[in-house]
Amino acid sequence: MASASANQDITTAIGTYLPYLRRYARALTGSQSSGDAYAAATLEAILEDRSIFDMQISAKSALFKTLHMMWSSTDLSGPGESPVGIEGAALRHLAKLTTNTREALLLNTIEEFSFAEIADIMSIDEAEAEHLVSVAHREMADSIAGRILIIEDEAIIAMDLEALVSDMGHKVTGIARTHEGAVKLGTSEKPDLILADIQLADNSSGIDAVNELLQTFGDMPVIFITAFPERLLTGDKPEPAFLIAKPYTEEQVRSAVAQAMFFSSTETLNAG
Repeated sequence: MASASANQDITTAIGTYLPYLRRYARALTGSQSSGDAYAAATLEAILEDRSIFDMQISAKSALFKTLHMMWSSTDLSGPGESPVGIEGAALRHLAKLTTNTREALLLNTIEEFSFAEIADIMSIDEAEAEHLVSVAHREMADSIAGRILIIEDEAIIAMDLEALVSDMGHKVTGIARTHEGAVKLGTSEKPDLILADIQLADNSSGIDAVNELLQTFGDMPVIFITAFPERLLTGDKPEPAFLIAKPYTEEQVRSAVAQAMFFSSTETLNAG
């Protein structure tokens, strides 16, 4: 009976927390396909060996801990040709960072795990988890400055986002309230990052505006902001690699922008 109960707990955890695991994996890799591959590999590993799912910690932490073990044990360079585009730029940047700092930062700011929970997930002590997050803030802030297009129809939120990213040292290329305005601004000055709401002023779609710009420019990091993040984590395409929920915190925006900028092409960014 105990084994059956444990299996049920694992199944319930997977069903409940899988969308957030996929969000974390995508932000970690900077890619929808790579992130989903890590999430799938995590589930396969649990199905093959239930003992790797740590029943001594919370179910959500145990699920993320399993993914972290997969991530930590993987040779990111892989066989064959070196990654190119966004993923290639990301790996070059990652090589310069202190080990585990990005992981700790994402877990803390985007997934909102406490330092104690991060310690459980990463198999470190709580003080080290807090230190890693602190180091990550410093290293990410010093890494890159670039151009950001904001697509947001609520004036107060748009002004807040503009102030936040400007304070981080980025240039805001413009603020768009509609699909048409976003495409016009985006094509007039190519951004390095797009920060977009989902529902715009004229009932047009921020996703559609972003997709149109991506068709023009190709690879470019995007952060979507929405009050209903679960609607974008259904398994249906398109889905974002970077996603933060409304109401957001200043720390979440700063972290997401810093993380996403790591996946921009170094050819179009200014070294900070």
